[in-house]
Amino acid sequence: MNLFDNLEEQNKQIPLAEVLRPKTLKEYFGQNQIISENSALVNLLNSGRLFSLLLWGTPGCGKTTLARIIAAETNSCFIELSAVNSGIKDIKETVEKAKENLRAGQKTIVFIDEIHRYNKTQQDALLPHIENGTLFLIGSTTENPSFQVIPALVSRTQILRLTPLDDEAMLKIIRKGYRYLMDKYGKIELDKEFGEFILNYARGDARTALNLVENSYFASEVNENGERHLTLKTLEELAQSKAIRYGVDEHYDIASAFQKSMRGSDADAAIYWLAKMIAGGEDPRFIARRLMVCAAEDVGNADPTAFMLAVNAYRACETLGFPEARIPLAQAVIYVAKAPKSNQTICAIDNALNDILKNGNNFEVPMHLRDSHYKSAQNYGFGEGYVYTHSAPDIKQTFLPDELVGKKYVE
Repeated sequence: MNLFDNLEEQNKQIPLAEVLRPKTLKEYFGQNQIISENSALVNLLNSGRLFSLLLWGTPGCGKTTLARIIAAETNSCFIELSAVNSGIKDIKETVEKAKENLRAGQKTIVFIDEIHRYNKTQQDALLPHIENGTLFLIGSTTENPSFQVIPALVSRTQILRLTPLDDEAMLKIIRKGYRYLMDKYGKIELDKEFGEFILNYARGDARTALNLVENSYFASEVNENGERHLTLKTLEELAQSKAIRYGVDEHYDIASAFQKSMRGSDADAAIYWLAKMIAGGEDPRFIARRLMVCAAEDVGNADPTAFMLAVNAYRACETLGFPEARIPLAQAVIYVAKAPKSNQTICAIDNALNDILKNGNNFEVPMHLRDSHYKSAQNYGFGEGYVYTHSAPDIKQTFLPDELVGKKYVE
């Protein structure tokens, strides 16, 4: 290190979330479904067996921390890459380092943060080295690996789903943060509501919670005696509005909840999920398309006006855009949610398609129903026996293929 490196290290302000990052499983809060006694992960670690993993979960749920703990527990060399700013060159250098470690008798864990940001070529580059045991991969992702990680890589790893931290774990982390700051910088008086406020703000994200803990400590009021007092008002000023997470998973999951709420005639829930999509920056046309699908599939002919209103909401989205489009969307959503429900339409068409495509009931058009409007049609017997319905509405005719006469698709 030269003089400037030393100065840089001295002036570096390490975030509280990094300072308090757990070093062992005993210090690790939350994810009991993964790290509880006799869990599969713990038993594998106790046996000394290493394996490649994909850690899938929301930000701040402990993915990076768990990866570092696994490396420590197995005495492995830990190499950390970010898919945001690394590529093939970095992967090759890491492989060479892993080979050196193997020759020295040490295993290597390569941790790739946000692995879903690697393209197919970059992900492919990892495969042979995982297969031959040169290295063990732990990838972290906030997106569903089934959609964002290549199948070949998924098949060579175990996927662990990490959930947002529960309130009990979050409170332990929040208290630990304030205790650390008080031990280092001095006592602080806290309003009673601070814990609940940070819980609601962070929503299972430990990093977000600790950032607010750290900022709130130093933003707290200081009296003439040097004593600190943190009020709820200070927390509110620091927090203000929180960014809404809205990635690929949320796009599909919230759209699913949105349509199911309308199908279940819960207008309040439907409006909530609509608001989530709007707050997340969803394309209003996508929302309107889901609305049209629901109006046709779940309301159908029980109230045909629902579909017309949904179509007009789509047109309004194209004409207005946000923020004004939220109003016609909300109008149509409430109408569709409260409308009587019938899935007769989708059941009828899907039953008929199933009959043709899966059951092989792909029959010819009966002769009397065939087109007879051209000159030579009568030579083939096309249209013979057909009665114009408006001229003789009382005459009973069959319109299905002969093999399906009596078949009911519309219940």
